[in-house]
Amino acid sequence: MTNTKEKILAVALQLFAKDGYEAVSVSKIAEKLGITKGALYKHYENKKDIFNSIVARMSQSNHEIARKYGVPENVFDCTPEQYEKIGLENLKNFAVSQYRFWTSDEFAADYRKMLTLEQYRNPELNKLYQDSLVRGPVLYLKDIFREMIRCGVLKENDPYQLAIEFFSPIFLLINISDENESYGDIEKRLIKHIDFFIESHTKERENKNEIHS
Repeated sequence: MTNTKEKILAVALQLFAKDGYEAVSVSKIAEKLGITKGALYKHYENKKDIFNSIVARMSQSNHEIARKYGVPENVFDCTPEQYEKIGLENLKNFAVSQYRFWTSDEFAADYRKMLTLEQYRNPELNKLYQDSLVRGPVLYLKDIFREMIRCGVLKENDPYQLAIEFFSPIFLLINISDENESYGDIEKRLIKHIDFFIESHTKERENKNEIHS
């Protein structure tokens, strides 16, 4: 049963990413799967139930990735203690893993395409788009950088500005990947950007400059 439920989610998301959420009916999902609507309803109550399960699956994946790379799983207000000891290497590895997730994981890539397609047509999906791919990551990074500044890891700066500076190229490179440019080349550019950011803003670099001046 689990495999069937997962297959329904994957196929439904593929259709949502291609045709848009509103344009896809339960009948169309069932037809694509080669099953009856009745068989589909044994697993999900309706299209909204399928959609909510897709969102829950993405949320679970994001928590697992954060846990794997030692960065906070939730926003600062929920788990402030997780923001106190984040290493720059952890953040770098997490950022690279996020790029890979949004571009090479088929489920995540379809989710991103669905949200991009629907952001101007559906207020609920626009919020998900902002929370998942735009404003949400920036606010998350702002809190991380604020705590890194407080702990003396990064030089004094506006954490919100740092978040924009760090995340904007990542967002751009994720979208460039849709143009079928060499995946390896894009990832190399991403790593180069992150390394330059760390070199430019770490407290250690500032201290070295003071010693040599």
